[in-house]
Amino acid sequence: MNSPILQLLVLAGIAVFLILRLRSVLGTRDGFEPPRQQQVQTERRGPELEVIQGGPDPDIVDHVAEDSDEYAALAAMKQIEPSFGVSDFLQGARGAYEMILMGFEKGDLGSIKPFLSDEVYDAFAHVVEVREKQGLTVESEFVGVREMALHNATFDTDSREAEITVRFIGELTHVVRDRAGDIIEGDERQVKKQRDIWTFARAMGSDDPNWQLVATGE
Repeated sequence: MNSPILQLLVLAGIAVFLILRLRSVLGTRDGFEPPRQQQVQTERRGPELEVIQGGPDPDIVDHVAEDSDEYAALAAMKQIEPSFGVSDFLQGARGAYEMILMGFEKGDLGSIKPFLSDEVYDAFAHVVEVREKQGLTVESEFVGVREMALHNATFDTDSREAEITVRFIGELTHVVRDRAGDIIEGDERQVKKQRDIWTFARAMGSDDPNWQLVATGE
């Protein structure tokens, strides 16, 4: 037999042997087999988590209990006016408290009249008028709000009238002077605690965004 042909037969035999050897070691693949990394991820994948819709409104339960009448009233306000937020309201009430309190203390009711109901304005005006007749002047400086909490909330579904009551503990300096300028009440060097419970009201869904102070107490 020719030497080159013999060499080709030997090489072909070796190739067939190697192919059979590799098949016995590696096996065969039928169809699509994902890469090993993908297989591990697939095996470790658990059941899909279910997203639970609904539940208590965190903007409300931060201030009142979920099973309270106040929660129901505040939730009803949000249904009528989705842009309403309890935390936003309280932030605005904090600023209104300082503005209204200082306006009353200094007798400047004109600047705060839009934020007062007629009844509250008349009560404030009466006190200011009495002070003026007696020749008394009040000097006050607002220090800050020490404590503040939502105290009550009601909502009338028919009129859409909302009322929110807030308890404040403010700090301010306060002195009252007579006609001669002598201090007859308070101490200008001492910070006084002012406790108030104020009720604000507004028709939800109306074009007027302002809340009005409709009742005061301690």
